[in-house]
Amino acid sequence: MTDVRDEEVEVRSFGADGPLGDRRVERFDPTHPDRRVGHALAIGADDVDGVVRGAHRAFLAWRERPLEERVAAVNAAADAVAATAEALGPLLARELGKVVGDCRGEMGFAAACLRWCAAEVATVAASTTVDDAAGRLAVHRVPYGVIGAIVPWNAPLILSILKVAPAVVTGNTIVVKPSPLAPFAVTEALRAVAAALPPGVVSVVHGDGDVGEALVAHPLVRKVSFTGGPLTAVSVAAASARTIKPVVLELGGNDPAIFLDDAPFDDAAMERIVFGAFLTSGQVCMAAKRCYVPRVRLDEFVEGFVAAADRVIEVGDPLSATATMGPLVSAAQRDRVAALVAGAAAAGGTVVPLGRTTAVVERGGWFLRPTLVVGPPADDPLVRTEQFGPALPVLAYDHLEEAVAAANDSDMGLASSVWSADEDRAFAVARRLEAGTTFVNCHNRAGMSLRAPFGGVKQSGVGREFGHAGLAEYLQTHAVHAPAAVRGDGTGAAANAYPAG
Repeated sequence: MTDVRDEEVEVRSFGADGPLGDRRVERFDPTHPDRRVGHALAIGADDVDGVVRGAHRAFLAWRERPLEERVAAVNAAADAVAATAEALGPLLARELGKVVGDCRGEMGFAAACLRWCAAEVATVAASTTVDDAAGRLAVHRVPYGVIGAIVPWNAPLILSILKVAPAVVTGNTIVVKPSPLAPFAVTEALRAVAAALPPGVVSVVHGDGDVGEALVAHPLVRKVSFTGGPLTAVSVAAASARTIKPVVLELGGNDPAIFLDDAPFDDAAMERIVFGAFLTSGQVCMAAKRCYVPRVRLDEFVEGFVAAADRVIEVGDPLSATATMGPLVSAAQRDRVAALVAGAAAAGGTVVPLGRTTAVVERGGWFLRPTLVVGPPADDPLVRTEQFGPALPVLAYDHLEEAVAAANDSDMGLASSVWSADEDRAFAVARRLEAGTTFVNCHNRAGMSLRAPFGGVKQSGVGREFGHAGLAEYLQTHAVHAPAAVRGDGTGAAANAYPAG
């Protein structure tokens, strides 16, 4: 039997007119960096125009399809992507280093997102009409056209489908540019989605930054949705501004978790915060990035966290059945997080190693054992920046006001969490936090819901994904109005009159 790691793969860009690309972009396995996973065939910036024009032609027909036909096609796409889980889960684990069970979960979640959008779109896209003494007003919700989507590597299919599903079901077409750090599984999964839809409704392009810039700046791309880092977001917003197009930007966060003085530190709660911090080796935008714990309960928290991590964290080969954490995506990311931990330790923080490691960790992959860093200075870079790795600072507070102020003392505001035995009290504290989402008694994936809008405040972005708000991002209003004054019933006003209301 061939070892799955011996199978090199090739994926190609594709659009309305079929496969594209002739320049190889290679990707190596972060668990075994000497092993090539495969290559993506990329296009050049000059090729973007043809892809976008193909997507625009597809849009002109797709938007005219009755809503029920679009819904049926999107449900068929959900079935198609769900069927890819067994084959593509191991491939995603190889290219990204995320454990295989979580990788298969991406395909399942993508199917659920497609189905949810198909079920809810009629409510969000419904036109409204009023005809009364003030006149007749119809407000229609209409698609934009071609959507340009740029997605990162850490959850490539989920972060693509959060754009693809609402975009296409509302009548848009979309061109997705994946990250070169995780190009394979997402391309094959989106190919399955595209096959359930007319050609050109979903396209995928691989390439360097100039390809992304050409996509974003193209005049037939009517809206851009980007998930990634703030520096790239500035470039995306600037390129979008050349043709005055709106953007959705989801830019990560430095997400605080506040434990109140009555917070439960039982096994279940501690396991939730461990996973809340360390899923995908901490490389998640909404992961818990810093914890605030009452000083009188600090030792209890650390003891409970360490015990939970020792139970549920096994750092190892992401293709194994038992590993719950794999390597980081690159050597540079591993070294950056390790340097943050070393700096926090030098500044006075106490580093506590967590979990179990397996033999593969010693063989040269981009692994980093997860750690708690207890008591670093509040201004330490590990506390002040988004570490995006398996290192969690824990800071003590004496009064709740201190914790709330510290949690809000950031330029970012994506997610947060409040932990308490009293749910009403947790909700009250949550209202005081500057974040797009606050979880209660959980953090990260466990707190997400397809019905709950998700996005950031401050420098964590603009716009929303998930929920009706996420669907509405891909619709714009078209108002058709006949005021009473012009309807020929004897109540006409002067031609230059201001409206009465």
